[in-house]
Amino acid sequence: MRCHGHGWVRSPFVKPHRIRPVATIAILLLALVAVLPATPAGAAAAGPVRNGASQPVYSYADAIRETVWVDTGLDGNRDGRHDRVAADIIRPSEPAKAGTRIPAIMDASPYYACCGRGNESQVKTYDAQGHPVQFPLFYDNYFVPRGYAVVLVDLAGTNRSDGCVDVGGPSDVTSAKAVIDWLNGRATGYSTRSGSGKVSPTWSNGSVGMIGKSWDGTVANGVAATGVAGLKTIVPISAISSWYDYYRSQGAPLYSGTPADLAAEVEDPGDAATCGAEQKALAAGSPADGDWSALWQQRDYVLSAAKVKASVFVVHGMQDLNVRDINFGQWWNALAGTRVDRKIWLSQTGHVDPFDYRRGPWVDTLHQWFDHYLMGVDNGIQKQPVADIERAPDHWTTEASWPAPGTARTAVHLSPGVLGGSSNSGKVSFTDDPSKDENAWAAEAGQATAEKTAFTTGPLSRDLHLSGSGSLTLTVSSSTSSAHLSAVLVDLGPATVRDYLADGEGITTLTTRSCWGDSTAGDSACFLDTAADTMKVNATVFSRGWADLGHYAGLDHTVRLTPNRPYTMTLQLAPSDHVIPAGHRLALIVAGTDDGLINPPSTRPKLTVDLARSSLTLPLVGGSGLFEVDRAS
Repeated sequence: MRCHGHGWVRSPFVKPHRIRPVATIAILLLALVAVLPATPAGAAAAGPVRNGASQPVYSYADAIRETVWVDTGLDGNRDGRHDRVAADIIRPSEPAKAGTRIPAIMDASPYYACCGRGNESQVKTYDAQGHPVQFPLFYDNYFVPRGYAVVLVDLAGTNRSDGCVDVGGPSDVTSAKAVIDWLNGRATGYSTRSGSGKVSPTWSNGSVGMIGKSWDGTVANGVAATGVAGLKTIVPISAISSWYDYYRSQGAPLYSGTPADLAAEVEDPGDAATCGAEQKALAAGSPADGDWSALWQQRDYVLSAAKVKASVFVVHGMQDLNVRDINFGQWWNALAGTRVDRKIWLSQTGHVDPFDYRRGPWVDTLHQWFDHYLMGVDNGIQKQPVADIERAPDHWTTEASWPAPGTARTAVHLSPGVLGGSSNSGKVSFTDDPSKDENAWAAEAGQATAEKTAFTTGPLSRDLHLSGSGSLTLTVSSSTSSAHLSAVLVDLGPATVRDYLADGEGITTLTTRSCWGDSTAGDSACFLDTAADTMKVNATVFSRGWADLGHYAGLDHTVRLTPNRPYTMTLQLAPSDHVIPAGHRLALIVAGTDDGLINPPSTRPKLTVDLARSSLTLPLVGGSGLFEVDRAS
């Protein structure tokens, strides 16, 4: 299993700026320091702002690099004392000398020692005295010279932190939240892991922005869902919003194993020896039958979305088969009920950071986002289009809101072989074949095969835009006592897309480098460049849904199916934003096991679908004049 690469198989997560000479920075500082006022705790610092943006006027080479161990109030390893988590901090030295407090950008991760961060799998490094030297990713190189602190937190049980890994639970969330509390004067920090030498964040103004990809972004979601004061914004990239929906899909198992296996991958060996009880709890609380347990409920941040006070900038790949798209969709929808500012980027990639597929615009947009929400800069970022969507490799469009304006949930009729007829009618059958996957189904969408059933339109007379989430209600009987269902939406027609199934999941890494901020000998701001990795296809799967029919009545309890008895279940189709060009066809394919994406059931059933008692609802922009439709409520 991989815990950090681009690959999705059986694992989570897992316009260059010149380096500014220190001498030049020093000259600029002489003028700047004299006019910067002290800022009270909790207020946004004025910062080195000119022309609507923070400027790189502070010395990266002379920045303060330190580690603070923060008391979490937890005792995960049950050794009788509170766990302390390590927060490695880099901050410009000049603001503190001038009495100016600054905001912090924070990335809390389990990966700083075991697996690394970013396309180059960077880990934290330290000098002989244990002082931090390399801070992974570009955040420190770019933002520290602009007046930000960057705080990289080892989650409890990882790297130099105490405690036990609990995979998205109270330990993960509390260990990160505690650092925000410390930055706001509500928690205790120490200069050593043993708890000697209290440290106060006299340099912090209390404003924090959390960012991170995968597990890191997941923790940002979890901390935001506590409503913690001081957290002003989060930027979750390819992040989980409910751990149940990482491991299961409506009862169907997406991965073998349990969260205990993942904890074992990242846990520091010194902590792992005392964390056996937590490991057993993780395994016991995540039943293989797909039932919704107390462990999953505790790790569902969507349930607490109403507590979120921070603005949210969601970034996700629409072909992410690691952290699947339901995670961003349900989080986005839940946040719509709050009053927080939201922004979203949706790419054609898999589990990839935007720094590696849209680097220049990403850095510029993130810069504006943090300047606005952490420094209070009136740069208009909150008034820009809400959504950026990648329509083709490196071709982006924007939408004023998301789902796109004018989207209507539209009922589309199903009859044997036909999508969009005048009524739902007839029956279809197929036999589960766990050796076949969605791409094999799509390649044979126009052919009758035993393992799937396909419904297709004729060639479209105009572009058809789907934006958001659809659903498919099926009335199904199984020949055996267990059955899984898969449904995919397919754009049938030639296209060039990112190769999300390759190792890079839509990107290829080049040998050249570009620099994004300032460097030192131990921490370079220069990263390997990337380019789109593309492939030509004749069919594109763009939305998916999976379910265990034994959970037709709900997730709390699975039932053993009575053979040949009909059951009705609604599959939630993953959110997407896709335009099917005129001349292409839209297909819905329904089958059993989607090989490589869900595990098969214990039997190999023949499934019969009663279409008269089934229905498909799609998020069509403007509805559709191509189908005879009923408006869904």
